[in-house]
Amino acid sequence: MSVLEIKNLHATVETPEGTKEILKGVDLTIRSGETHAIMGPNGSGKSTLAYAVAGHPKYEITEGELTLDGEDVLEMSIDERARAGLFLAMQYPVEVPGVTVSNFLRTAKTAIDGEAPSLRTWVKDVKGSMDDLRMDPVFAERNVNEGFSGGEKKRHEILQMQLLKPSIAILDETDSGLDVDALRIVSEGVNRAKETTDVGIMLITHYTRILQYVKPDFVHVFVGGRIAEQGGPELAERLESEGYDRFLVGAGS
Repeated sequence: MSVLEIKNLHATVETPEGTKEILKGVDLTIRSGETHAIMGPNGSGKSTLAYAVAGHPKYEITEGELTLDGEDVLEMSIDERARAGLFLAMQYPVEVPGVTVSNFLRTAKTAIDGEAPSLRTWVKDVKGSMDDLRMDPVFAERNVNEGFSGGEKKRHEILQMQLLKPSIAILDETDSGLDVDALRIVSEGVNRAKETTDVGIMLITHYTRILQYVKPDFVHVFVGGRIAEQGGPELAERLESEGYDRFLVGAGS
C-alpha cells in the first residue's frame, strides 16, 4: 500500500505585487485505493496544491512536510517524483511538437520502470487502453496534444495514467471542458485504472458531475489555501445545493 502524506503544507508564488502565500497549512493523507475529491471555488489554491505536490518550480514550499511511503518528496526532482509513483493529469495539457504519442508513452514508461517494456506486450496494452477510451488508433502517430480538442487532451492524460500505473494520481480538473459523452468515457478510464492498479486518487474539481461517475471516498472543501471541511460523498451533495458561500467568510485571512 502506498501513502501520500501532506502535513501543514505552505506554498508561495511570485506575483507582480510581490510574494503571495497560496497554500496556508494543508493536511491530507491519501492511501492506495482511496479517491479524495478536492472541491472549492476558483482561486482557492486547488491547482496550486496539485502542482506543489508534483514539483512545479513556480511554487516554493515554505513550510510543512510531503512524503510518499515515508520518503521525503520535497527532496525529489520532478522526474524522481514520477518514478516514485506520483502522476499529475494537468488541467491544461501542453502541446509537444515533434514528439508522437506512441514515442512519448513508451519513453515515459521506460523512464519510470527503468527498462523498456516488451514491444509486443506494450503495443497490445496501448491499443487496448486506446480502445477503452474510444481513441482513434491514428492518435498514436500524432504529435502530443498538437491540434487535439479539449476532450482528446483529457483522454490522453487518462491514457497515460492507465499505462504508467502510478501509485498516487492527481487529476487537476480533468472534467473541465468535457461534454457528457467525453466525461463518461474519461470517468470510466479513471475507474478502470483504480480497479486494476489500486491507485490512490486526488480528484480536483469545481462540480459534482464527475462524482456521479467517479465515486469519492472522501470529500474535502478547499477554501483560502486550506481544507475548510471534510466528509464523505454526502458533503459533495451538500455543496451542490448550497455552494461555497458559507466557507468564504474570512477565508482570505
